[in-house]
Amino acid sequence: MDIEKIQRIMRMDPEEATEELLESVEKYYGEIPYILQFMKETPELLVPKILYDSAIIREFKRLDPKTVELISIGVSAAVRCDHCLKMHIRVAEKLGLSKEEIFDAILIAGTLSNATVLAYATRVLDSETGTKRGSGCTVCDVGCNGCDEDDEEPVK
Repeated sequence: MDIEKIQRIMRMDPEEATEELLESVEKYYGEIPYILQFMKETPELLVPKILYDSAIIREFKRLDPKTVELISIGVSAAVRCDHCLKMHIRVAEKLGLSKEEIFDAILIAGTLSNATVLAYATRVLDSETGTKRGSGCTVCDVGCNGCDEDDEEPVK
């Protein structure tokens, strides 16, 4: 969405802007996500949210729509947002993504979700049991990535 269109929308009556933006969302997804329907009654929140989301998801040109949907599926799966996951699977199918491609995104999300559980829980376990690993850096524990071990904050 170009800056002129954003400025035009921002000058519109809030209810008209809301309707126009929701129509564009429905055109893109084939439906209006629940949260946007819910936020329809608060245009002062909805309009900036749709403009921001649109700039990232629908207007972002460095990633193609199929890749954006696969990322959306993976993130929705990882954060366990059932409604988001269902909607993004429907959109992915409309874009021609196969069940196997969608499943691959879910598998990647599962692997990363598992890694976050292990990374967090094993650090807590080591901390609580007094176990030191790697370089002794309690922030990264794996070869240190540039943190100052005295204050354990990443070096800028």
